[in-house]
Amino acid sequence: MLRIALIGLGFMGRTHLEIYTRLEAEGVPIQVVAICDLDVEKLEGRSISGNIDTVSNGLDFTRYHKYTSVAELLEKEQLDAVDIALPTFLHKEISIQCLNHGLHVLCEKPMAMNTEECKEMIQAAEEKGKQLMIGQCLRFWPAYEYLKGLVDNNTYGKVSNGYFYRGSSTPNWGEWLLQKDKSGGALLDMHVHDIDVINWLFGKPEAVSCLARNVIAGSGYDLVSTNYRYEDGKVLNAQVDWTLQGDYGFDMQYRVNFELGNAVFQGGQLKVNPNEGAGFTPELSEDMGYYFELKYFVEALINEQPTTRAQPASTMESIQIVEAEIESADQQGAWVQVK
Repeated sequence: MLRIALIGLGFMGRTHLEIYTRLEAEGVPIQVVAICDLDVEKLEGRSISGNIDTVSNGLDFTRYHKYTSVAELLEKEQLDAVDIALPTFLHKEISIQCLNHGLHVLCEKPMAMNTEECKEMIQAAEEKGKQLMIGQCLRFWPAYEYLKGLVDNNTYGKVSNGYFYRGSSTPNWGEWLLQKDKSGGALLDMHVHDIDVINWLFGKPEAVSCLARNVIAGSGYDLVSTNYRYEDGKVLNAQVDWTLQGDYGFDMQYRVNFELGNAVFQGGQLKVNPNEGAGFTPELSEDMGYYFELKYFVEALINEQPTTRAQPASTMESIQIVEAEIESADQQGAWVQVK
């Protein structure tokens, strides 16, 4: 039985707790034995909504041991792994604390505030011989997994161009999100999803050119549009905007053009359009990537297999791209080499 503690019960932490409960019910040999958060109300089950509706009110919070201190949690509980769903500026510190305690770690995205923090996390995992996986959930999202298959298998030939986008109203489920030094703004917190997908699909670009703007005082870049340069000349762009107020809600999409067709994900539906023949809508699971991500993590630990799909060295590369984009945006879109 894999014994897990969940640290952080905001929007994403609560989502993860729901999924672990489902996995337990499906017979996966895991048990969430403890939860930890500074906010006592969250420990009693008061949920926070996010940009995707993922939580219900059906959890029994009386079944968990509850802590407001990570140190006390680690001292008192016999654990195999922790799931860290804390604000970004705490990812490095708490991940290393748990790794040094001899535990496997799933840490929410983004991996950390900068590359140096990522390196420290990787070093701690390697020294302790423990798994460290970062929750870049689009690597497990059915529509993006399908796209990965098209790219890797050259199903419709090589990619000529692609566009990735996500947008929402300004997040209101945590004040830290609008503080640049704690979240990195929309570029690091939200845009990192599409950065990671581009890195996962195509590898690190040679250079980036990023135009960005700060709208909400103190939050970092809120509006971002980035071009990515690759040796083969493919034309790639990704955009993010978390200033879309009113009834806009949330949207994520992509459009990727191949030599022999294209794939378009919009409004929650994927459409594939071969150059010859009729377009079609692939049959995909209705489950979100969060479910498959956590299922993959716990099953890898149970089977004593490495979490190769989201190796920390790869997710650190996504942070290196983030840093290049910020440097480019600071220079009004100058091309910046990705280190």
